Amino acid sequence: MDIAQEKLEEFAAGARRMARYGLMRCSSGNLSCRLDEQHMLVKASRSWMADLTAADVAVCRIADEVSLDGKSPSVEIGFHAGVLRTRADVNVVLHFQTTAATALACSRRLNEIDFAVIPEIAYYIGPIGVVPYNLPGSRGLAEAVVSAMKDHDLAMMANHGQIVVGKSFDDVIQKAVFFELACEIILRGGDDIRPLAPQAIAQLRPQAAPRRVRGV
Repeated sequence: MDIAQEKLEEFAAGARRMARYGLMRCSSGNLSCRLDEQHMLVKASRSWMADLTAADVAVCRIADEVSLDGKSPSVEIGFHAGVLRTRADVNVVLHFQTTAATALACSRRLNEIDFAVIPEIAYYIGPIGVVPYNLPGSRGLAEAVVSAMKDHDLAMMANHGQIVVGKSFDDVIQKAVFFELACEIILRGGDDIRPLAPQAIAQLRPQAAPRRVRGV
């Protein structure tokens, strides 16, 4: 399948921007973007987001995750394609690993943490999902992530990192950066941190758009 060089360059530039925001290190993290109803772009396996070029971008089918250009996509293509198959409202999927958020992803109390400590979490992201630990790249992880992302825009993968979805590169960058800020606040404030009250959250997110979820 022939893809315009411009599309590959845009994807690579978006990945480099995410790295400049400190959302991943070295070859950690991965990114995908919907091209159309049938096709997606995915970061190539073991490539570094900070140095990504058009040559490091794989073109794959969304339906069966098959590479169409001979490049090996990220080992996590299973959940990238799964989310794009399931969420019609999503165009970009990002797996990132920021310091504070990943520290909390490794916390024994992960399932008890209320992340809505600043308005940006309630307004831009909404409730945070939690995915139990599964081997990276495994079908079990892909299935667990896809299930969690049916009704969340951001989820914690226990002892692994985070996944965030959105309509554009700017959308996922903003969500990831605000989430890392909230996690830094939680870590620094400890037991003294007071989450937003339910009434405040309702005022910030009074008409959350329903998810457009498809069958996988």
